[in-house]
Amino acid sequence: MRVKPKKYLGQHFLKDENISLEIVSSLRDLDKTGTVLEIGPGTGALTKYFIDRKNNFLAFEVDEESIEFLAINYPSVKVIKQDILDYNFNLFKLRPVTIIGNFPYNISSQILFKAIDFRFEVNQLVGMFQKEVAERVVSPPGSKKYGILSVLIQAYFNTEYLFTVDEDAFIPPPKVKSGVIRLIRNDVKELGCDEKLFFKIVKTTFNQRRKMIRNSIKNIIGKLELDHEFLTKRPEQLTVDNFISLTNFTESIIKTSNSNQ
Repeated sequence: MRVKPKKYLGQHFLKDENISLEIVSSLRDLDKTGTVLEIGPGTGALTKYFIDRKNNFLAFEVDEESIEFLAINYPSVKVIKQDILDYNFNLFKLRPVTIIGNFPYNISSQILFKAIDFRFEVNQLVGMFQKEVAERVVSPPGSKKYGILSVLIQAYFNTEYLFTVDEDAFIPPPKVKSGVIRLIRNDVKELGCDEKLFFKIVKTTFNQRRKMIRNSIKNIIGKLELDHEFLTKRPEQLTVDNFISLTNFTESIIKTSNSNQ
């Protein structure tokens, strides 16, 4: 049977066998992985390489045609018809979880935030993204592409840009190039700050990235006249460790302010 790519699902099926193999070969230490999870398998360009991992390979797909195609061509593969964004990774019996996929472009950033949310369950991710998104994830401080995703991902994962994929490797060809990246969970168990406040500060400052941090976090610390080296910088100038320090400083200001009320 033929599966028609659905634009509303962001489907671009990978047809280049060499690239499929290169993506799968980019996974590391699978012997230490409890569950290999593929998101958006489509017509099985990556799936076929995991047929022998019957006990710990799962594919999440929402497209009925793709599910039927996989059932016919790869009957031993367990395919779950559910949006991965709605799934609780704590339900996986075998952990940690390795994620792989030629991700649907319309939810690729959300998949990364999902990996952050379940950072204690996910030990690795290798995936295809729009090149712009892939570059954003691995960008260092000081880069125009360095932003919310960069900081939050790099706080918990070591990131690596692997290779670029041209448009003609897909059916149908997307309008942009794609990039494959690898995330490996680092050794950080706790950031050493209030992580909820850390997330809030990162998002708040980058949502106003042209402003000095002093001005962008007024709604968090108020209009207090404070002195800290990071307050006169812009968010793209701060490393993950800098944001941790800024979070601890901000928390101390909030506590002091509350105690004086």
